[in-house]
Amino acid sequence: MLIRLSTFTRNAAACAAIAIVAAACATTPIPNEKIAVAKASVQRAEQAGAPEFAPVDMAAARAKLARAEKAAANHEAQPATELAEQANADAQLAEATAQQQRSHKAAAESDAGMQALRAESMRNTQPTQ
Repeated sequence: MLIRLSTFTRNAAACAAIAIVAAACATTPIPNEKIAVAKASVQRAEQAGAPEFAPVDMAAARAKLARAEKAAANHEAQPATELAEQANADAQLAEATAQQQRSHKAAAESDAGMQALRAESMRNTQPTQ
């Protein structure tokens, strides 16, 4: 009776261990959706001019996206998820920085244009002697 109980206990423990490992694998799927979101963010940042206006953030986003894709290909779900989320955040930062820089540049150009108009206006309104 003791031998059967101990064999039963070992088999039950083995089944429990297999179930735990299977559950752990099932709870961490490969983050294909998060990688797709990060790719879309990188593309938006590129279109917003991030390679020119935010090259460091853009490079970080691209590098993390590449590492996320590699981790996903290696079935490393947790690192792939984290890297995809970081790539998404870096791309969003790069996009926002690029938009801010473009806005700042446009405002500076507008100010310069206004100053030129004022100078021209002042030159035309001065009395001639």
